[in-house]
Amino acid sequence: MERKERFFYYLYLIRRNHLFLFGLVIVALLVAAAIFAPWIAPYPGDALGDTDILMKLEPPSGDNPFGNDFMGRDIFSRVLFGARKSLAIGFGIVFLSLLIGVPLGLVAGYFGGIIDELLMRITDGFMAFPPLLLPIAIGGVMGSSMTVNMIAIALAWWPMYVRLLRSQVLVVREQLYIDAAKSIGVKDRTIIYRHVFSNSISPVIVQASMDMGYAILTSAALSFIGIGAKPPIAEWGLMISEGRAYFLDYWWTTAFPGGAIFVAVLGFNLLGDGLRDILDPKVR
Repeated sequence: MERKERFFYYLYLIRRNHLFLFGLVIVALLVAAAIFAPWIAPYPGDALGDTDILMKLEPPSGDNPFGNDFMGRDIFSRVLFGARKSLAIGFGIVFLSLLIGVPLGLVAGYFGGIIDELLMRITDGFMAFPPLLLPIAIGGVMGSSMTVNMIAIALAWWPMYVRLLRSQVLVVREQLYIDAAKSIGVKDRTIIYRHVFSNSISPVIVQASMDMGYAILTSAALSFIGIGAKPPIAEWGLMISEGRAYFLDYWWTTAFPGGAIFVAVLGFNLLGDGLRDILDPKVR
C-alpha cells in the first residue's frame, strides 16, 4: 500500500471510530485550554498567588462560573492554569518513561541472551515496588516538588514499556525480512532502527497515550497527599487537597478540579482505545 493510500485508509478508520474522535476532541480542548489559559482565564492573577478574602467560598456565579476557594481565588481560572501543570507533568512522565524503556526493550528483545537476562532482572527489581511507593520514597528523600514527582513516577513506570516492547521485538526478530537483512550484512543498529523499531512500536504508542491520563491522575494523587505541587501553584490535585476541608458545605471547591481530572483521564483513555483499534490489524 502506497503512502497516499495508507494515509486515506487511516483517515477512513479515524472517521468511523467515534469514541476516538470524542477522545481527540477532549484532549484538543484540554491542550487549547492549557495554551490559552492566560487569555481565557477571567482572573489570571488568582492562579499566580493573588487572593481576595472578601470573595471567600463564594458559590458559582456569572462572574465566577466555578465559584471561589477558601482564599477567594477564582476556581475557573485556577482550573485552566492547572491544565498547564497537569498536562506538562503527564507528558514529562510518559516521555521520560519512553526515553528509558524503549531503548532497553529494543536491546533486550533483539539481542537476547545474557543482555536480555540482565536487563530483565533490573526491570523486575524496579517492578517490585508499587507504582506509588517509589515516588513517595524518592519524594521523601529528595524533597517534594513537581520536577521530583515527574522523575520519580517515570522511574516507577519505565519497566512497563521495557516489557511491552521486548515482547513485540521477540516476535518481529524472528520474521524472514530480519533474517534477509542479516544475511546481506546489514548492521544490527540499522536493523533495530529501520525494521524492528518501526514494526514493534504501535502497542507502545497506544499504551503511552492511555498512560497520559494515568500520569495526570497519579501526579494529582501525590499532590493531594502533599508530595508534589506546593501553594500557591494551580494544580488539580493540590486544589482538591486544599478544598477537602470545605467540600461538604462548599462542594465546588473540589468538584470542579476533580471533574477536570476525570475529563482528562477519560479523554486520553478514549484516545488510547481508538488508537489501538486503528493501529492493531487484529482488532481491525
